[in-house]
Formats: sequence, structure tokens, C-alpha cells
Amino acid sequence: MVNKNIIDTTLEQAREWGNAQYLKEGLVLTNQIAHASISKEPQRLNFILMALCHKGKATYSIDTREQTVLPGDLFFISERHIVDNFDASEDFDCQCIMLSTQFYHGFVQNVKNVSSLLLFSMNNPVVSLTNQEIQTYGNFFTLIREKIADENHHYRKEVVQALLLAMFYDMSGVIYRVEQSSAKKQSRSDVIFARFIALLQENFRKERRVGWYACQLEITAKYLSEVVKNVSKRTPNEWIDSYVVLELRVLLKNSPKSIKEITEELNFPNQSFLGKYFKEHVGVSPSEYRKG
Repeated sequence: MVNKNIIDTTLEQAREWGNAQYLKEGLVLTNQIAHASISKEPQRLNFILMALCHKGKATYSIDTREQTVLPGDLFFISERHIVDNFDASEDFDCQCIMLSTQFYHGFVQNVKNVSSLLLFSMNNPVVSLTNQEIQTYGNFFTLIREKIADENHHYRKEVVQALLLAMFYDMSGVIYRVEQSSAKKQSRSDVIFARFIALLQENFRKERRVGWYACQLEITAKYLSEVVKNVSKRTPNEWIDSYVVLELRVLLKNSPKSIKEITEELNFPNQSFLGKYFKEHVGVSPSEYRKG
């Protein structure tokens, strides 16, 4: 991708990708991506994309790695990764779901749900589904589109989020099946990144220093930072913050714990520090977020 400009593509722009239905809160569904006006320049997606191909063929690259999508293939593209050389046949037909990370975080139940999908999509950007898995995905896609279209439903957003969560859990069976049968050898960088994420899942509530994680992995903080940025396009600090902020969201929305108790549970020095940290990353105070 030398000498090419990288274009940041937003979810708002993806609304124009053919026959799209969307929730303004951060969700877009379309089944006509082949006719979308997608730029030929490299694009950095600012959202998560998951799509199932039913007909035709598409080719593209993710972070310079070539990918081919055929009927029955499910493909993932995580936020911040760079897509280039996208080309689809005239009859390419897929059911595409795109959602902002903010919207995704609004319905996930815990941090492991987030990392399992993101880690899987980085290692397995294209996966062939079984007939039953194809049917399951299609059923959820159709039902979610119907609920988005029902604009008079008072709880439309909540129903859609519940369906997406159910879909995620159902499709997690795909992740389990592929990981159990995969014999693909991981690179050293992939292994280090996976170990970093595993450590982070277990320790982010108490430990937020990059140097601490590097020490546990018996490498330097500089090397850990280089590996994590190269594999995931995020720095270790960004990963740490994303875990902490998501856990704060979950606790504020789904638990009766006081902000003082949450402060202690996540090892912040005091409530004031937690408040400043949360507002910096989310844009509102913990109490405002809890009120909705």
C-alpha cells in the first residue's frame, strides 16, 4: 500500500452501501454491498463488520493479507484494520452487519465476549460455515432487519441489542468449532499477543501498567508494545483502557454497586480519579452514564 492514501471509513458512510437499514445509535445492515460505492483506496474501517456470502465471489486484503470470500463463507473485519483492493463479482450477495464499537459494548455482557470475537476475527478473517450455521445466521439477520424496520416499537433498540447478543452467543459455536479443528501454526507475535490478552482479562481490574504485563511475559515493555501494535493495530494502553472502560460500563449499567464500591473493585485511588478517567474516555460522568 505504498504511495496510497488511507481513507478512514465511518459507519455513517456505510449507511450508503446499498439498501441499508440502520439504527442511528450505531448499527447498519445491508444485503447489497456489491453495488456499494466503496473506494478503491485503502480504507481503515471505524467499525466492526461481519457478513455471510450467499452468492458470487469477493477478494480483498486486510492489512496486506489477501482474502477470498465464496458462498457459505462468513467474513470478519475488526475496527481499525485496513481493507484494500476490494473487488466483488456482479452477483456477489451477502448479508452484512456493521456496528460501532460503542454500540457493541452497549449489549455485551463481559470483557471476554469482546476479546473472543476480536481475537478470532484477526486469526480467522474468513470462515466456511456449515449448512446449519448458514441458516442460523440468516434467521437472525432477517429478524434483526424486521425489528429495525419497526420504528413504532418503543423498545426497538433494546430488542435489536438482545437479538444481536443472542446471535453472538449462537455464532460463538462457530468460533469454538474452528478453534478446535484448526491446526494453523501461530507466529511468535500471535502467541505473545494472545498471552497478553489472556493476562489482561485476568488482571485488568488491579493492574494497568504495560511494564507489569511485559514482565509477566518475560519481554521488554518496548517489545510488547511493538508486537501488540503490529498484530492488533492498537497499543497495549489502548487495550488496557478498553477493558477497564467496558467493565465500568457493565458495572454501572448492570450492577447495584455504588460508585465507591466500583472504585475499590477496579483499584482506582479514589472516586474523583475514576470520574475523570471515565469522563475522558466516555464523555460523561459515571453518575450521568448510570442514569442513562
